[in-house]
Amino acid sequence: MGDLDDVCVVPQPISTGSQQHVLALLQIIRELTSVSLITANLPSDSPIRDEYEFVEIAARGTGDTIPTAAIRFVYNQFRMALELSRREESVVLFFGTTSYFVPILVSKISGKTVILEPRGDVPLTLQIQWERRVPSPIARLLAGSVRLLESIGYRLADRIVTYTPSMAKQLELDRYGYKLYPHGARYIDTERFSIQTPCQKRDDIVGFVGRLDEEKGIRELAEVAKRLPKDVTFRFVGDGPLYEWLKSELDAEIQRGEVELAGWVDYDEVPAELNRLKLLVMPSHPTEGLPTTILEALACGTPVYATPVAGVPDVVLEGETGFLITNTQPQQIAQSIISIVADDDLARMSEDSRRLAVTEYGFEAAVRRYEELFSEV
Repeated sequence: MGDLDDVCVVPQPISTGSQQHVLALLQIIRELTSVSLITANLPSDSPIRDEYEFVEIAARGTGDTIPTAAIRFVYNQFRMALELSRREESVVLFFGTTSYFVPILVSKISGKTVILEPRGDVPLTLQIQWERRVPSPIARLLAGSVRLLESIGYRLADRIVTYTPSMAKQLELDRYGYKLYPHGARYIDTERFSIQTPCQKRDDIVGFVGRLDEEKGIRELAEVAKRLPKDVTFRFVGDGPLYEWLKSELDAEIQRGEVELAGWVDYDEVPAELNRLKLLVMPSHPTEGLPTTILEALACGTPVYATPVAGVPDVVLEGETGFLITNTQPQQIAQSIISIVADDDLARMSEDSRRLAVTEYGFEAAVRRYEELFSEV
């Protein structure tokens, strides 16, 4: 590209929880060239409002019902497409919005370079959510329509970016090898997320940090927590739909001090929470690209025990920065946790985890990767 062209980022509607992902991407791109944003539902207190040029095409949610959400989804796409057709940026990066067929098509027709960067398996995520509200065949049909739109978008795109090669393989994007860039590194603030308490000085506390919902394997983790010995505490940090269920399900263990339910914590408190843990346990479903919490844990010197979904196997390296969950039976997970916590190599793994986070997912590394990406478009 020579002098790098200006970039317009089109992310999914931004919530308080998701804006850290968008902010990190904007910070990376701003180091390289001018960047703007077209989005919806931008929180009123978002730092994006003060730091970046943005266009907000909608200031309300998608709706409580599936038909309402579908109508607003289509309507917002046309509004985005109209806005993109007027803008001067030469590059449009669709961040997580890989099924935005209309804006993608209009960007192509307008002569812009289109980059698609999925954050995970959106159709599968939607299917899981919809199956709680409508019969499974209908949920699968609706999710299939979203996957079809994604497929068209990937075909139209000039470049496809995934966090890691394993993520590209799971999403079946490796078939686009000629335009696939599988190294779109996430940026982790390795100064904020750092080792505050050496691993060997931490109590025998293991835990989960994130949203308490079905996709995170919370029900399975509740069973795991019940099976741990009294000298190993399981700590849940976060809020979500399953918070009250978890509180009731583990009431006896909470009363005995064997389980801790911290609830929601401010983002600034997350590094301290990760520094409490000897091990982060993440039995996620195959919907996520690369959970940010895993990278933040590694930066804090906290090894990770996680399911090998999407980009996880590229950062949770067996015996080096953590372990992969190959048997999801709660009793087996509990037994593995007991063995890991007692492992004499845990301190060494903590150091390796920190080293990987700094060298591969620090700010400078992320800027280098995106500079390479934009230079090759």
